[in-house]
Amino acid sequence: MAPGLLIYDGDCAFCTSAVQWLEARLERFPRSVPQQHIDFAQYGLSLDDVTNSAWIVDTRSPLRMWSHGELAAALLAGQPSFALRWTGRMLALPGIRHACDLGYRAIAVNRHRLPGGTPACAMPPRA
Repeated sequence: MAPGLLIYDGDCAFCTSAVQWLEARLERFPRSVPQQHIDFAQYGLSLDDVTNSAWIVDTRSPLRMWSHGELAAALLAGQPSFALRWTGRMLALPGIRHACDLGYRAIAVNRHRLPGGTPACAMPPRA
């Protein structure tokens, strides 16, 4: 998981804080870029995609991407620590992955209520 790019909502204080916290604690971390500073469309992502979720893009060929619960699993599975790699692999299992997706969604829709969150962090209403 070393080569890659983490695209997140840079207007969200909670998202920015979370990325900085993880970056400081995980030995291997992809380059992180706010969606406002990158042409995310070159990776096939829409504004809706990057506003509603963070994305890891493996920039090697063929292009692979992770979001929601898979993002956490991919970050952990790429760590040198056996315990973190094992945890990442467990999070990627079908039943557990579904629970991670639900957890990610709950955090995403409530990010403006979480520590460090501001009203600007609120997700736009679904169409």
